[in-house]
Amino acid sequence: MIYLLLSVVCSVTVGVIFKLSRQYNSSAIQMVATNYAVAVLLCFFFFDFKFTSLSTAPWALYVSIGFLLPTVFLFLATSIKQVGIVRTDAAQRLSLFIPILAAWLVFDETFNSYKLVALIIGFPAILMILMKPVSKEKTNWTYPLLVLLGFGIIDILFKKMALYTTMPFTSSLVVVFSIALVIMLLVVCYDTVVNASKITLKNILLGGLVGVFNFGNILFYLKAHHVFTANPSTVFAGMNLGVIILGSVIGVVVFKEKLSVKNYLGLLIALIAILLIVFSQES
Repeated sequence: MIYLLLSVVCSVTVGVIFKLSRQYNSSAIQMVATNYAVAVLLCFFFFDFKFTSLSTAPWALYVSIGFLLPTVFLFLATSIKQVGIVRTDAAQRLSLFIPILAAWLVFDETFNSYKLVALIIGFPAILMILMKPVSKEKTNWTYPLLVLLGFGIIDILFKKMALYTTMPFTSSLVVVFSIALVIMLLVVCYDTVVNASKITLKNILLGGLVGVFNFGNILFYLKAHHVFTANPSTVFAGMNLGVIILGSVIGVVVFKEKLSVKNYLGLLIALIAILLIVFSQES
């Protein structure tokens, strides 16, 4: 369980860094670019690679994931700054309903009553979590919903990537990270030339921290799956439950994010929905 706990802590820490970066007037673009540079370096350090059959590799899939990863990461950073860690973490973790829905509607997976109930109560939970505690204040749902949709689509694409067994998943991962890095370097160049943005040390340092914890999240998540090979639902549910709970505690206690009764009720319903998904895999 220690790997699962470390993965949860690393995931929430990424959100905390983005939240704190607002105080330093940092550039999310430079931070995300540095994040992928560090992630690629750490991949080469911790993983063994076998770049076989690159000519027949699913490049359309790699490029799609490589493009979506930094794009959704930027949405994540903006969402945390606008609506806080609690709602953003919840939106990210509730994105699990998208691949589940795709499994039902696209891949003809048979659903039991647990999973159906989880879907039925999951979507209202999302709306309740995203509602602002003050009714007079307009709720900006744009970025949290983009985070939800983005991570949901990425999850589906990662599942497709895992089916490509000619090359190890970790090797595919470094290819995807490298594509994401190239895309972000182009974005940084554009931002520097067109918007006259200056590359600063603070953005590189903050981005480096994000990269370390983002990679740690992936590394410990993979190790947890290796330990719980016979019961992957433990890792899947534990990760989502842990991030929502820890993210909510930090958001409320540390950053004093205000939540209404509806927000708390939405979080509770979301946790119940995730538990129902666990039960659906065990039954």
